[in-house]
Amino acid sequence: MNLGLKLWSNNTDAYLEEAKRLYKQEWFDYIELYVVPDTLETIDKWKKLNIPFTLHAPHFVHEVNLADVTKEEYNIKIFKQVKEFFDELNAGYVVVHSGIEGDIDETIRQLDIIQPPKMLIENKPFVAPLRDNRICRGAMIEEISKIVEKIGCGFCLDVGHAICTANTLKIEPYDFIRQFNELNPICYHMSDNFIDSELDKHLHFGAGNYDLKRIFDIIDTEKNIAIETNKGSKENLNDFIEDVKFLKNVI
Repeated sequence: MNLGLKLWSNNTDAYLEEAKRLYKQEWFDYIELYVVPDTLETIDKWKKLNIPFTLHAPHFVHEVNLADVTKEEYNIKIFKQVKEFFDELNAGYVVVHSGIEGDIDETIRQLDIIQPPKMLIENKPFVAPLRDNRICRGAMIEEISKIVEKIGCGFCLDVGHAICTANTLKIEPYDFIRQFNELNPICYHMSDNFIDSELDKHLHFGAGNYDLKRIFDIIDTEKNIAIETNKGSKENLNDFIEDVKFLKNVI
């Protein structure tokens, strides 16, 4: 497996040093860096690590919403910052969310203007727990397929998001993962959760009850897999090490 460590661009204290240490010890293969708006001054620190990078564009947590026409100017501004990170870090691709509420055609219109470099669109849970359960765009296979077709981009399959959406829609979760996987994702996002949950929780592996062996039988484990579990300490990434051990035991 090509395993990714998920960090945010403002994690330049203990996590940055931890990432350097764990990469040397071969606990992960790349960093998927979430670009926090207005953190361009951190680029040089990340660049000095000499670690392969992929990026995750900001989303509604930082008020970026591609499905909202009123956010167009702000979205364009922030994606220009993403492009700077992409160029300076020589990133492999940029994972992007479709937005919440609004309209998928508005998402496509804005993406056509912004043209994020080497963009991968990520599927979402049907509901957004941090926004009063508003509806996420990109939860449905049809929406993701439409973006891929219209923009000509790739796809990032978030396994937990697919399971959450399947539960909302009353669809068998593992079959829904299989259907999404037919879109030939470039990479995957993974964490644990409870198989009947509609809300994404980013639990450590083993803290939920996903059948990871069954999931690994569906997805392509030779592609990038970013681990998106919660971090229990601000001083170290020991819980990430335990997640890696858990996954490798499953494989």
